[in-house]
Amino acid sequence: MKSTAGIASAQRKREIVADKDVRIEVISEGAGPLVVILPSRGRDSEDYDEVASGIATAGYRVLRPQPRGTCASTGPMNGLTLHEFARDVAAVIEHARGGPAVVVGHAFGNWIARMTAADHPRLVRGVAILAAAAKTYPQSLAEAVTRIADLTLPDAERLKYLRSTFFAPGHDASVWLEGWYPEVNASQRAAGLATRQDEWWGAGTAPLLDLQAALDPFKPRETANELKDEFGERVTIAVIPDASHALIPEQPAAVVEAIVAWMRRLPK
Repeated sequence: MKSTAGIASAQRKREIVADKDVRIEVISEGAGPLVVILPSRGRDSEDYDEVASGIATAGYRVLRPQPRGTCASTGPMNGLTLHEFARDVAAVIEHARGGPAVVVGHAFGNWIARMTAADHPRLVRGVAILAAAAKTYPQSLAEAVTRIADLTLPDAERLKYLRSTFFAPGHDASVWLEGWYPEVNASQRAAGLATRQDEWWGAGTAPLLDLQAALDPFKPRETANELKDEFGERVTIAVIPDASHALIPEQPAAVVEAIVAWMRRLPK
């Protein structure tokens, strides 16, 4: 018998969504209400095969835009803010004609997800933020991401940073030695720095799922309730045990279960 993941893989499609001078490659699968998944900084959407398959199997149409500079996606890479990346996501949702969408953003991707909700509220039904950092966190953690994506460094040094900042003990951090785009990482970091946090932090008025990794150094346990304290009942908190900032390769099934359960409770 063919596995569910195998069936989903066979049914995946790829297309290019054009918006002025930007071309965004989109992986799509499934049918139903629209879900858009955005990857972490400096990486592409290929990391999310298992999560996308699980959400599609639960009855959703899942789109994975490839960030500018990854795979077949192209567009200006310098002088950007998060608003430009949010416009890329909005173009994908409008092209799909299935919105409004739930936008799922992992790590840095959650900044873009929240920016999309703030800038394009009619296109966003809810925002799921995965392994989102606290409002303030040590600069050393951001620098660690830059070092991880620096392919000129020895693998042993990059693996050290992966283990300390991305993966919980007992998980194989080497699975993320590959798949980094240093120029994309630099572009996205610059865009984040060029955008005021208060422009995207609140995600407009969208319902929020704050899906936390229990061992994430970017989200110390004392900050676990900060979003709910600030935005009240529109925030739902769920915590995935035995996972750190990478989260997706560590606990994909638990991530799918939490996202689908939350989406089923959203207003139609």
